[in-house]
Amino acid sequence: MHILITADTVGGVWNYTRELVTGLSRHGVRVTLVSFGGVPGTEQSAWLERLPGVAYFPTDFRLEWMQGAEGKLCDSADYLLNVIREREPELLHLSQYYYGALNVGLPKLVVAHSDVMSWSWAVHGAEPRGSWAQSYRGLVQRGLAGASLLVAPSRWMLKCMESCYGEQQRSRVIYNGRTPELFDPLASKLNYAASAGRLWDEGKQSQLLTELSSPSLSVLIAGATKLKGETAEANATSTLGVEGLIASQLAPQITPQTPATRCIGELSEDGMRKLLSWAKIYIATSKYEPFGLAPLEAAFSRCAIVANDIASLREVWGDAAIYFRSNDRESLGEALRLLHDNQELCWDYANRAYEHALQHYTAERMVEEYLQTYMALLERQVEAA
Repeated sequence: MHILITADTVGGVWNYTRELVTGLSRHGVRVTLVSFGGVPGTEQSAWLERLPGVAYFPTDFRLEWMQGAEGKLCDSADYLLNVIREREPELLHLSQYYYGALNVGLPKLVVAHSDVMSWSWAVHGAEPRGSWAQSYRGLVQRGLAGASLLVAPSRWMLKCMESCYGEQQRSRVIYNGRTPELFDPLASKLNYAASAGRLWDEGKQSQLLTELSSPSLSVLIAGATKLKGETAEANATSTLGVEGLIASQLAPQITPQTPATRCIGELSEDGMRKLLSWAKIYIATSKYEPFGLAPLEAAFSRCAIVANDIASLREVWGDAAIYFRSNDRESLGEALRLLHDNQELCWDYANRAYEHALQHYTAERMVEEYLQTYMALLERQVEAA
C-alpha cells in the first residue's frame, strides 16, 4: 500500500502526522509526505530520517486559513499534482480541505483537524464576515464535495463540520493518539500545574490563567507570549535548561504580592515532556478544541487534568478529568484548590487520566483504524471500477 499524506508544520497537526507516518511505516506502508506552512527545522523533522519507505517533500506554501493564501493555493495544488504523478500513490490522506477538490482518480480522505468557521462560533459566538470568510467557506465546501471520506477527531468536530458546511455523505470519527512511551508517567511530581498555549490565542484561552485570584499553587504556561513578528522575549531555556527554568519559577515564595502564574515561553519537544512529567496537574483552558493533543500528552505523563467544561473535552475525557464552569476563572481556581488541598484526590485523577488515555488514545489504535479505513476506501474503488 502506498499513501500520500499532506500535513502542516504549524501546531499539533505535525505531531499527529509524526505518529501516523511512523506507525504506517512500521506496518510496511509506503508513505509520501508533503508538508505545507513552512519548512521545518532539523529538530522538527529528524524523526523522518529513521523511517523506511517514507519520502518527504517539505514546502513553504501558505495554509488555506492564512490571510493572503488565496493567490498561492493554485500553485500549491499544481505542486501537489506533480508529486502525485511522480510518486503514484494509491490513496490521498489530506490534512487540508482545499486539496479534496483535486481532479485525480484516487480515493481522497480529508481530515477535519479544525476550521475557521467552527473556531469562530466557539470563540466569538458567530461566523466571521467579509469576502475572505466567504472565499474560505467555498473552498472548504468544494474540498468536502470532492472527498471520498471526511474524518474528524471527535464526534463534536464532525457535528461542527456538518453544521457549518452541510451533512456529509461519508464520514467517520477517528480519535487522535500518541505513543505512551514518549512520556514519563513515573517521574516525581513537583508542586505546580502546567498548561500550554499561546497567550494571544483566543481559542486556547491561556489568558484565563493570568486572571486567577489567589491561586493555590504555581501555574507554568508553555507557549509563545507574543505574536509572530513581534520582538520575542529571551528564551531562558537556552541558558538555564528546562530543569533550571522550572526551578527558577518555583523558587520564589508564593504570596499575594507574587503572582503564581508564570509564562515560560516556547519549549522544545524534550522540554515540554519534562514540564509535563514533573507537573501534578494539567490545565486545559481551551474554548475551542476539536480533540486536544496537549491534554493527552499530560495524561500519559500522569497529570490530573482540569478542563474547561466544553463538549469536546467532555467527550474525550469523560469522568477522567475535573471540569470547571465554562470560561469561569473563579470555578477554575476552585478546582485547582480542590486538587491542591487533597493530594489523594489529585493522584486519583492523575491515574484516571493515565488509564483512560491508555485505553482509548494510543497511536497504535489510531494507526490501526486508519489502516482499516484505507483498505475500505481502496476496496470501494475496486468495486466501483
